Amino acid sequence: MAGSQIERALSLLERLTLEPRGLPLQALADALGIPKSAAHRMLGELSRLGYVRQNPESLRYLLTTRLVAQGFRYLGNSGVDIVQPILDRLAEHSGELIRLGVVEGPRLTWLAKAQGARSGLRYDPDMGREAPLFYTASGHAWLATLGDADALALVQAQGIAPAEGFGPNAPRNTAELLERLRLARERGYAWVLESSAVGMSALAVAVRHPATSATLGVLSVAGPTARLPEARLHDLAPAVRAAAVELAEASPASEWFQ
Repeated sequence: MAGSQIERALSLLERLTLEPRGLPLQALADALGIPKSAAHRMLGELSRLGYVRQNPESLRYLLTTRLVAQGFRYLGNSGVDIVQPILDRLAEHSGELIRLGVVEGPRLTWLAKAQGARSGLRYDPDMGREAPLFYTASGHAWLATLGDADALALVQAQGIAPAEGFGPNAPRNTAELLERLRLARERGYAWVLESSAVGMSALAVAVRHPATSATLGVLSVAGPTARLPEARLHDLAPAVRAAAVELAEASPASEWFQ
C-alpha cells in the first residue's frame, strides 16, 4: 500500500486488531504491500515502543495491551459517566443488548454498550468494531439520515461482505437497501430481522445533534429473534427514540460526540 510511515504503522496496528492470535511477518508485509525487511523494521520499532510483541513459539506478531489500555483510558475520561446511565436504563427496560455507535467520518463504530439480558442467550458482540452498513439496523439508521446517493457511496466505500456472512433477510441488492432506508425515514427508525445473522433482530435510531441535526451516532437494541419478533421491535421503538433524544441532549457535554 502507498502512504507515509505513520499511515503504514497505523494500518499495521489496525490489521492486528483483527487477529487476536497474531500474524507472521510475511502476512503483515503482504497486507501492507511493503517488503518483508521494511515490515520487520516497523515491527521492531513498534515492539520497542510496547505496542507489539512476538510470540516466541509461533513467531507471530500480536498487539500488546498498551493500545487497548490507552483506548479505555480515553473512554474513561470522555463522557462515559453521562452516556452510560442512559444505555443502562434502556437495557433494563428492554432486557436486551443496547449499543451506541459513533459516527466518525465515513465510519460508524460501536463504542459503548449495556447488556439487559440476564438469562438465556446473550447477544454480545465485541465493541470497537466498525458497523457493517449494508445489512445492520445501525447501518440503515445512519444511512437513512443521508440522501440515497451519499448512502450508497458509503456502502460502496466500505464494501459488502460475502453473502454467506449475512442472515437470510439481508438486502439482496441496492434497490432493496434503498427500500429499507425509505421505511426507516418514514418510521424514524430502522429495524432488521435475521439480516445481519440468523436468529438475530435489531432496531436502531440515529442520534442527531440538537442544534444542527447532524448525525452524531446510532443507538440500537439487539437480541434473539425469539425474544425480539417484529412486533416487539416496534413496541420498543418509542423507548429507543426517547433515549436517542437524551443522548443528543447530553452530546455537548460528552467528548464521544465531538
